[in-house]
Amino acid sequence: MSGREPAPAAEGRSAYLPDFCRSQAILTIVLVAVLLAVVLALARHAARGGFLVELARTSVYLLWTGLLCAAVLCKARPWLERQSLRTSSLVALVLIVGMVAAVSEAVYWFGRAWEGRLGVASGLFPGRHWPFLLPNLGIAAIVGALTLRYFYVAQQWRRSVELEARSRIRALQARIRPHFLFNSLNTVAALTRSDPGRAEEAIEDLADLFRVSLSEARARITLREELEVARLYQRIEQLRLGDRLQVRWRVAELPPQAVVPSLLLQPLLENAIGHGIEPLPDGGTLTVSGHCDGDDVVIEITNPVSETARAVRSGNRMALDNISQRLELAFPGRASVAVADADALYKVTLRFPALFDPAVAARGPW
Repeated sequence: MSGREPAPAAEGRSAYLPDFCRSQAILTIVLVAVLLAVVLALARHAARGGFLVELARTSVYLLWTGLLCAAVLCKARPWLERQSLRTSSLVALVLIVGMVAAVSEAVYWFGRAWEGRLGVASGLFPGRHWPFLLPNLGIAAIVGALTLRYFYVAQQWRRSVELEARSRIRALQARIRPHFLFNSLNTVAALTRSDPGRAEEAIEDLADLFRVSLSEARARITLREELEVARLYQRIEQLRLGDRLQVRWRVAELPPQAVVPSLLLQPLLENAIGHGIEPLPDGGTLTVSGHCDGDDVVIEITNPVSETARAVRSGNRMALDNISQRLELAFPGRASVAVADADALYKVTLRFPALFDPAVAARGPW
């Protein structure tokens, strides 16, 4: 998964071909070749009989052709991606047709040599050269052109979905920012009257928070950075609430380089402090804990809550809904936000896959 906003492709460049070097692509080619061989063998069996023989030679031919085409496109992909759409498509089609021609020629001449050595026709190899070669080239050109067109349309569809999801994430992020920043400014304003020294310290922390919040290029950051943002916000609130606010961080087991949407934890801390800790006369303890469950990251934020605050809180789910939507856009179908409200405790549990992006990790602190 990539946490960085991908740079738009240069004008006229092409990058729509899949990576044929990956095992998943190879498996797909093998399955398609076998299924196509079964269909062709069934069609020819109805006309000539000998289903198993027809299936064997057709599947071997298609497997060799498909795998060799994949190998050639795998090696040529870096060069093709630097070319224009028209050039890369034309060259890819020529490579496909060329490989089909090479395999067909090899099969024909190997069959001639094999049957010449045996002195009898085996029936496994084509008997005539051009009636075997030309139809194969025509089929390769048609199937290759349709396949390349499919790859292009699929890539454009994926790009459209990604751009739409990115725009929705930005819109949801924009809804969180003003609320978060205004609350932080109110905290600093209160400190300027009661404790100017602490207010200066809070302003420095707030400057770091502004840099994170207002950075459009950092829609996704590492979990380590996200925890640092949450701790910055906690320090600002700690200056205001003093000993009434206690925070326990139990996050040593979390993978620091996992990629997450930015401002994921801060709104939850803001809710926990504003609706849970602050209304209590003696304050309370907020616990942030996290661990890995298989390939998933699980983060829990727990705080005490009074009955009065619970009644108010039940109608204010903007932050939870926002975070839930952003997680779903970032990890479709693989993330969840669960809420437990019982025994004077309010707990929010986030679950999402632990995905890594070296580009995001190498970007360094904000």
